Amino acid sequence: MLQSGKVSGMQKRAPRRRPRKAKPRTKGLGPAECLLENPETEAGEVKAAVEKAGGCLVGSYKEPLGGHPVLLAILPIEVVEPTPFQRDLSDAHHKKLADVLNKTGRFLDPIIAVQAPDGGFWTPNGRHRLAAMRRLGAKSIAALIVRDRELAWQILALNTEKAHNLKERSLEVIRIYRGLVEEDGSRPESQFSFYLEEAALVTLGICYERVPRFGGGAYHPILRRLEEFTSGPLNSALKNHDKRASMVLHLEDKVVAVVAKLKERGLVSPYLRAFVIARINPLRWMKAEPPGLEEVLDMMRERAARFNAEKIRPQDLAGASGPPDEEG
Repeated sequence: MLQSGKVSGMQKRAPRRRPRKAKPRTKGLGPAECLLENPETEAGEVKAAVEKAGGCLVGSYKEPLGGHPVLLAILPIEVVEPTPFQRDLSDAHHKKLADVLNKTGRFLDPIIAVQAPDGGFWTPNGRHRLAAMRRLGAKSIAALIVRDRELAWQILALNTEKAHNLKERSLEVIRIYRGLVEEDGSRPESQFSFYLEEAALVTLGICYERVPRFGGGAYHPILRRLEEFTSGPLNSALKNHDKRASMVLHLEDKVVAVVAKLKERGLVSPYLRAFVIARINPLRWMKAEPPGLEEVLDMMRERAARFNAEKIRPQDLAGASGPPDEEG
C-alpha cells in the first residue's frame, strides 16, 4: 500500500557488478574432479524421474564451475515442454533450425531441462531446438538435466543469446512471476528481484498481456523510477501490480484520445504519444523526492483530461523524441 507517496517495505535493487577477471586455473574443478562417482546418491531423484518418463540416462558429471551434478539423458520428446514463462516461439527461427538439422542429420546441442511439477520436464534454454526436432518428427531429444528448478528462472534472467525488446522482456517477467505465485505465493517479492530484474517489468507485462500492441516504452522510465520490489508476499504484490497496470492502461486511453485530437488538427509525428506523455509527466519538473507511482499516474490522467490540443503548434513537435507511437 502507498503511504505518504511511498510503498511500504520497498527494497532498492542493488546494482549488478561484473566479476573481476580471475587468475587462470583458480576456480572450479579439474577434469578428474568432475567425475560423478555415484549418480544414485547425488542425483537419484532426477535419475528416477528420467526413467519414469521413459527416458534413458547415458551419462553424468559435475559441471566444472560450481560442481553441481548434471545428468545427460535421452528423453521422449513428448515429455518435454518449454517453461511456461519464457518468450514466445519464433516461427521463422525454429523452421530455419529444423532445415539445418535436417541437412546435417545430427542433433549435437542438448537442451537444458529441469523437472516440471507434473512429472515431465521443462526446458528454459532450448525451446527452438525442441520445436525444430518436433517439426522433423523426432522421437526423442538429448538433454542436460539439473536438479534445481530454480535454475529455470536464473537461465531466463541471464540469457544473452537474443536481445529482448521491452515487450518480450516484460511478458517473460510476468510469466515467471505467475509461475512463482503458483508454486508458493507467500514468499516475499524482494527474494526474486534477481530473476525479475525490475518491478516495472511486472506491471508492464500485465499491460502487454491485456493489450498486445501497448506502447510501453513511453511509460517505462516513469515506472522504473517509482516502482520497486517489496518485502510483501508475491500474491499480494501481484494484486498491486495488477492495479497499477489498470491505472497505466486507463491513462493510455486518455493519451490516445489526445493524440487523436492532435492528428485531427493535422499534426503528424511518429512521436506524438511520447510528446503527450512528456507534457503531462510531473516528474520533469520535480527536484524533490517524487510522490508514489499511483499518485503520479492520477496526476497524469488528470493532466491528460485537461490537455488543450488547440495550443500545440507544429514547432512544438520539432524536438519530440522517444519510443514511436506503436510498438510490436
